[in-house]
Amino acid sequence: MTVLRIRGFGLPDGEPVDLYADGDRWTSDPVAGAELVAEGWILPGLVDAHTHPGAEEPGRPLDDGVLRADLRAHLEAGVTLIRAPGLAGDPPEWFGQADDSPRAVHAGPWIAQHGQFMVGWGRRPDPVDLPAVAAEQAARTGWAKVVIDWQPDDDVMPVEVLREAVRRVHAVGGRLAVHSQQAAGGVVAVEAGVDSVEHGMGLDLDLLPRMAKQGTALTPTLSVITASLAKITADPERARDSWYVPGASAHARLAAAAVEAGVTVLAGTDTRPHGGIAREIGALVAAGVSPHEAIGAASWTARSYLGLPGLVDGAPADAVVFDADPRADLGQLVKPRAVIVRGRLR
Repeated sequence: MTVLRIRGFGLPDGEPVDLYADGDRWTSDPVAGAELVAEGWILPGLVDAHTHPGAEEPGRPLDDGVLRADLRAHLEAGVTLIRAPGLAGDPPEWFGQADDSPRAVHAGPWIAQHGQFMVGWGRRPDPVDLPAVAAEQAARTGWAKVVIDWQPDDDVMPVEVLREAVRRVHAVGGRLAVHSQQAAGGVVAVEAGVDSVEHGMGLDLDLLPRMAKQGTALTPTLSVITASLAKITADPERARDSWYVPGASAHARLAAAAVEAGVTVLAGTDTRPHGGIAREIGALVAAGVSPHEAIGAASWTARSYLGLPGLVDGAPADAVVFDADPRADLGQLVKPRAVIVRGRLR
């Protein structure tokens, strides 16, 4: 197998790098006969930290063909790592390992309360059993995902149940993500000490310092929430009666404030078609997040949070190369010069 070589300016620091793919690991030690495949501005791969590949519509079962196509779309966009906090079913063994797909971490099927969430998706254990179900999932895959609130009139998961789920998940070495789109759910999530809040619409800004201190990340999925808000507000009568509008209208301000408060903010798309991570980065920038921080949320920051180092010796041989610094020109993000995953050029 030909050894690949890349060189240029590596982000986040912009220093010169010259790397060789020694199998699935980068090395700065020159390798005789290596093929220089790209020069430019180099990221350690893009990351979509909130994506649900494999099902074309809510409630549909996981489909192998759809899953493969969705993952290829991510890879073509320069995404070399995804986190799937919820899937329509248990994925096949090749998930996250196939040559034509990104690396992947996942939380298996969603875990929700009775009478809540998408019909046909997820598991709904009794409250007394939920912490054990979450721990069993995290023991298998590293993550579990719990839907702690849904519609405005639904009950929010009791903090005692969620706190016990966090305790048991952490006891098996896992991490717990929660879906929250109601203010009361955000309070419970932060009080329970979850590892990541997904969406977080309506989250009280006063909770951000505590999130930063205890290491609770936020994945705002800003671009999809902004797009949904635009559709609703296009109809004034619908907008007037919608519970969604107040939280969604403040969501961009929340994302920027979270970065400012030192919360780990992760970029995630949560929509179809897949491969739209550049839109999420753009939405964060439009909200007032600096291009450096916004790209980091979809690259080096997210990779570090998920346990993967960047462009250093011994790191997984993933990279995406651009002609110019994407921090100065976000348009670069939609036209990568080269995408490398597992030491192979895609």
